[in-house]
Amino acid sequence: MIATDVKLSFTSDMKQQITLTMASDCRQTVSDMSEVITKGKTLNVEIKQHRAKRSLDSNAYLWILLQKIASALNTSKDDVYLHMLERYGVFTHIVVKLHAVDKFKENWRTVKDLGEIKIGGGKGRQLQCYFGSSSYDSKEFSVLIDGVVSECKEMGIETLPEEELQSMKESWGR
Repeated sequence: MIATDVKLSFTSDMKQQITLTMASDCRQTVSDMSEVITKGKTLNVEIKQHRAKRSLDSNAYLWILLQKIASALNTSKDDVYLHMLERYGVFTHIVVKLHAVDKFKENWRTVKDLGEIKIGGGKGRQLQCYFGSSSYDSKEFSVLIDGVVSECKEMGIETLPEEELQSMKESWGR
C-alpha cells in the first residue's frame, strides 16, 4: 500500500496514533488487520519510503551486459556478476563463530573474509556479505547498473545510449 500523507496524534490516555492517507482503497486490508486484533493478536508494522520496483527489462539488461563482459574476458556471466556485486553491490558486515564460517558462506551470493577478530573473550571471523541484486531497491540497482555500464564502456563494449539508460532508470522511480 502507498501512503500520501502521515499524521501523529494522541488518544485521551496519551497513546500515540498514526494516521495514514492512502493512495488507493485499503478497506479490505484494514478489515483483515482489525480481525487479527479482535482475536487478541498484535500486528507487525513496517513503514518505509516507497520505491518503484524495477522492471524485468532492467534485470534482463543487466544480464545482457554481464554476458558481454564474460565473453570479452572468457569467463562465466555468474563470475562477472559476483565480481560486480563486490564492486558496486550492497553488503553487510557480520561476525561468525570460526566453526560456522564455511556453512555461513554458502548462504550468501558472495563473501569477503576480512579476517579473525576477538569478540566477547572468543574468536570469530568478520565477513563482508553481499546481497543478491534481486533484493535491491531501485536506487541500489541503479548504482549496480551504472557500475556495470561504466565497466562495459571502459572495455569498449556497446551499451544503451545514455538517454535510453536514463529513461529506464526513471521508469523505476529513481
